[in-house]
Amino acid sequence: MGSTLLLLFSLVSTSVLAASAADPVLDLFFEEVKAGVEYYILPGFHRSGGGLNLKSSTNESCPVDVVQEEQDESYGLTLKFSPAVSSSNGVVITSTDLNIKLSHVENCEQSTVWQIQNYADDIGPWLIKTGAAEGNPGPNTVGNWFKIDKFGGDYKLVYCPTVCDSCKVTCGDVGLYVKNGMRHLALTTKPYKVIFQKA
Repeated sequence: MGSTLLLLFSLVSTSVLAASAADPVLDLFFEEVKAGVEYYILPGFHRSGGGLNLKSSTNESCPVDVVQEEQDESYGLTLKFSPAVSSSNGVVITSTDLNIKLSHVENCEQSTVWQIQNYADDIGPWLIKTGAAEGNPGPNTVGNWFKIDKFGGDYKLVYCPTVCDSCKVTCGDVGLYVKNGMRHLALTTKPYKVIFQKA
């Protein structure tokens, strides 16, 4: 009898943990976030600044640095999520690999899919930039996959891809890194709390 109860408890605990690890991501109005639908990523409650945009910190022909707008009222650019493995109803699930693609930038044909990229040759954070390929999960695209996790009543973005079993990756939270007066998205020790609003 004791072993049967222990086995039953073990199965229930496992199913509860599995369910909690695969929660749907919810937007500002508690509706499920869907793949392929346009959203704004905004700072979490009681946080300053606006949405996300693309800026150039060098002489690049296209802006590739993902940054946070300084003005609270600025929503920035819209974006879409593309999971590596789609759910049956198209809902974005927490802790699963996905591409993040910002809306098209005028006069620039470069991809707006996010990727991590080291800060030049200096010792510095891994910055979030655009120009990545969309889809094709595997070793050639391992730098292009992010996750959404719950964090303090809001959400955070995480880089810790599992699309390649043999790849060694440096996992980290996506936070803000100020460089040349701009708030860059980068892998930091302090997560950037975010919410999602349907465009």
